[in-house]
Amino acid sequence: MRRAAIGGVVAVLALAAMAVGSADAAAEAEARAAEDGPAEGGGQPMPEFLGKGLWRVFTSLDPRTRLDVHDVGGGDRRVLWPPNWRVCTQHPAPGAERGSRGRVVVGVVKKGEVCPARVTAARR
Repeated sequence: MRRAAIGGVVAVLALAAMAVGSADAAAEAEARAAEDGPAEGGGQPMPEFLGKGLWRVFTSLDPRTRLDVHDVGGGDRRVLWPPNWRVCTQHPAPGAERGSRGRVVVGVVKKGEVCPARVTAARR
């Protein structure tokens, strides 16, 4: 009986210690987020992806960002393997402010192909 009571007290103390530790971690995470700026406010500048691989776009953007990828080479091909493609166009423009859940549209061609003149002229 005494053993069970001691075991119960130890379990309650362990749970209390874990709760305090997780509360401290949550408070630290909130403080870091406040220092970094607003997460939803749209203060993030759009990186420049022109000429870079499509895989860089996937790894650089927030996972919640909606990414629309289009083949601008004229073949209307499906992008099945992102490392084989290169970015020709992007919207929003590099440096423009965007939200973490915003929509990003990129036009791509297969690596080794040149961006079409109509696309290159349109982005300037």
